Amino acid sequence: MAADSALLLSLVEEYVSGLQDSKAKDTATAVKNGEFTVLQLVEALGLSLTSSQPHTRARGVQLLSEVLHECYGGLTEKEVEVLLVFYENRLKDHHVITPPVLQGLRALTKCTVLPPGSAVSMLRSLFQDVHVQSLMLTERAYVYNMLINLMAIREAELKGLGADFVFGFVQSMDGERDPRNLLLAFQIAKGIVLRGYDLGKFTEELFEVTSCYFPIDFSPPPNDPHGITREELILTLRDVLTGTPGFAEFLLPLIVEKLDSDVQSAKLDSLQTLTACVSQYEHKDLAEFLEGLWASLRREVFQTSSEKIESAGLAAVTAITSCLSRSVLNSDSEDSLNTFLELVLKDCKHHLCEPDLKLVWPSAKLLQAACSASFRASCVITAAIMPSLIEQYTNRAQCSQRRTLLEVVQKFLQSVKTCQTSESEDSVFVAFRPSLCSMVFSALTETNSSLQVTACSVLTSLAQQPGLLLDSDIELAVDHLTRLLLTEQDHTVSVAVVECAGALAELHPAAFISNFIPRLKTEMFSEPIDQDNNRAESEQLSHHAVRQRCLSALAAVSIKPSVVQESTPVLLQVLSAAHTGGFSVEEVVLACRSLQRIAEQVPDSEETGRCFHDVIIPRLLSLALQAALQGEDGNRSPLLEEAVLSSMVPIISTSCSRLQPTLALQTASRAVSLFLDGDVSFLPDNSFPSNIQLLKQHSWTQSQMVCLLVGCVCSLPRSMEVPRVDELLSALEEMSCSVLHPLSYTSAAKCLSGLLNKKPHGDSLDSRIHSTMKRVCSELDSSSSSVHTQAFTLMIWVAKALLLRYHPLFTTLTDKRFFSENSAKLVQGFNAAPQEKKPNFLKALSNIVNKLPKQVQLTELPALLSLLLEALSCPDLGVQLSTLSCLQPVLVDPPPSLIQQLEALIGRLLALTGSPDMEVRISSLRCIHAVSQFPEHEILPVRARVLRALARPLDDRKRLVRREAVHARNDW
Repeated sequence: MAADSALLLSLVEEYVSGLQDSKAKDTATAVKNGEFTVLQLVEALGLSLTSSQPHTRARGVQLLSEVLHECYGGLTEKEVEVLLVFYENRLKDHHVITPPVLQGLRALTKCTVLPPGSAVSMLRSLFQDVHVQSLMLTERAYVYNMLINLMAIREAELKGLGADFVFGFVQSMDGERDPRNLLLAFQIAKGIVLRGYDLGKFTEELFEVTSCYFPIDFSPPPNDPHGITREELILTLRDVLTGTPGFAEFLLPLIVEKLDSDVQSAKLDSLQTLTACVSQYEHKDLAEFLEGLWASLRREVFQTSSEKIESAGLAAVTAITSCLSRSVLNSDSEDSLNTFLELVLKDCKHHLCEPDLKLVWPSAKLLQAACSASFRASCVITAAIMPSLIEQYTNRAQCSQRRTLLEVVQKFLQSVKTCQTSESEDSVFVAFRPSLCSMVFSALTETNSSLQVTACSVLTSLAQQPGLLLDSDIELAVDHLTRLLLTEQDHTVSVAVVECAGALAELHPAAFISNFIPRLKTEMFSEPIDQDNNRAESEQLSHHAVRQRCLSALAAVSIKPSVVQESTPVLLQVLSAAHTGGFSVEEVVLACRSLQRIAEQVPDSEETGRCFHDVIIPRLLSLALQAALQGEDGNRSPLLEEAVLSSMVPIISTSCSRLQPTLALQTASRAVSLFLDGDVSFLPDNSFPSNIQLLKQHSWTQSQMVCLLVGCVCSLPRSMEVPRVDELLSALEEMSCSVLHPLSYTSAAKCLSGLLNKKPHGDSLDSRIHSTMKRVCSELDSSSSSVHTQAFTLMIWVAKALLLRYHPLFTTLTDKRFFSENSAKLVQGFNAAPQEKKPNFLKALSNIVNKLPKQVQLTELPALLSLLLEALSCPDLGVQLSTLSCLQPVLVDPPPSLIQQLEALIGRLLALTGSPDMEVRISSLRCIHAVSQFPEHEILPVRARVLRALARPLDDRKRLVRREAVHARNDW
């Protein structure tokens, strides 16, 4: 015990008198280990704490505070109580003692055993005896952290202080300038306003002490290590200012004042703060400021050239209108919403009568912003402006003016849709339904393409609101869309028509089933004939364009299962008709793409799944097989073309991957039986021979059908096992290395690759890979083989499959072997190449070295170092980046050969810190940073040169570059 006491006294003496700061950590360690307690430390500090010298007393208190900072978690409630009394008394001592006292109090506020009432006692002493803003930055941070800690664990006690706590905090932060401490102070103020502290008569004082920083104009220095950002300060202060309606009478005039600023960031911050605050306010908080707020918002939207300012201003208008809409009217209360909307209508409505002037759109946007806020607001605004817009449209003759008016109407339709409370609720436009329909349908009959495009958009918006289109209107709309689709040559119009048709078909499928699809089918299968009964070239082109639009439209409208049941037979009929030459290859490909789009967008249901797996896919296989068999007789069908078969594959693969997995497995099983056994029983129009062997055919017309097998089996979910997979793999391997038709052997290799990728790990997979590679190698090694290309293609696809599943066989065949076989050739090529060709060899070398494992790099580096240094001087940015990324890990543990080249390495790295490419600058700085860890005697001669050169990147325009420069320079 005596030894422990002597040790403690020794530690205290060495810290207080010997000024050995490290003894604080030793003392804290001893307390943690139980060699003595904190109260014993206080006793040992007796002479120091009672010394007549303030600095000696300060050292004693500082030792105690630093120990508490490490050991506060092990204190008992009694110890905390004693320490609090001691520290509160020390606050009245000399000012040099205040910093360590605050440090100790901050540690005590982290204690979970803080005695009841101690928080109040501590804060009363703090607010009474300490003038916070006369302290240094660190000590002020102690105070703010104390308040944050106490608010977290003793909130009820602090609220018991009432407004005195708020007043004490206001005095503490008044005049704070440092961003780090401001962030802490804002967090405290945020807690006060959001967690229900009593502001009392100090509401205005709290607002004034925080709002003086609004709007934030802080910009962090380039090398700021603290990470305080302007955005963080803005958002935290915004939470304070918008946290209570009690600030409304002070904040709203301040925002109006700040909106007069010429600084764009100040305007933006003010508008965003306004939007945030009114979501917390009631209508009575805004009532007296509405005119001033509206005047400022109107000016910003009318006059700004910044899209951000305009968007923020419109968002504020919406927020204010929404706030006012929440008011519940009494018989004697003023309707603030109507008051505000009258201001908006007064300043904006008349501009809508001037569709050629620039204020039409700002006015329309302001009205739409208010309209989208609530149903009440939309009723008032639409009732006021819609009659005027309809009248304007009727009276205006110019298409450009009519288009502008239609676009304004569409924006109002969209804005009202956002505020509707339910789908069943009638639209506020119901009263104007006949006029709106008349406007749209008349625009669709115009010859102006821009007007027609706008009309299609408005028609879509009308359809999306309940009650605006009757059944008769839908039928008329379908007639107009069909007419435009079949007659209008303008591409933009046809695109708009197709999009509109798709939107309407999802909402009203019956009209498209009964009218739209039959008329498109009739048009597609009609034949334009001239007087001489010969098709003119222009008519062919025109009819081809119509067919293109029809095929695209059939896909667009096919979203509902009922529509899909009607549209897909038409598309399949196009493929069937291709056999007789009724459709071109391009048109057949478009039909396949339409089927693919339907498979991608249709909902996954039993009905749609059966449509694709039981009807469409068997039909596609049947048509392809029919074409293949006909091809042998000399009648070549468009379905034999590679473009057509390739466009069929995504239809099948999409169906198998996203529509009804169980049915997809059934499709795969049928396809396997077809290709292995010639089972054609599931195909429609079954008139095929029974002895078909598609995977053993040397007839290209039949063998190329294997590409369809890829879609059937390779798109199944990995959890589903492909039927008869081993038998299928053997047949595909044989086909890949025997047939001569490129599409056939490439598709067979793809299919085999996909099946290998799905096959589970194990001996079966390894055996299959080895047997396949043995076959490939035997073909490639044989000089008499006629299938070198086929074998090489198979090897490529197998390698892809192994790469995707990271099979070890693939990795052992690649990087190291490739490097060992080619690095010497690259070095020789570099030495022999002319100057303009040398960068090519450097690029290749740096890339293959970069892919090697680190241990291999260390082994190979000495022989290649001179070339890699040369690569750093190459003007090609890709070479520079690749070489730097190769060098960086090697520099962490450099081989002797690299250290010997230090001068050359440093020179090239420093040159790259001025590169125009940011990634090169960052990588070079990271390498320079790594070099700082070389043996000191090696880097000392270049230290001054490096430090001078690093001054430039410290002022780089990019923050990420500056950060790397700071790290590098600090270590150097």
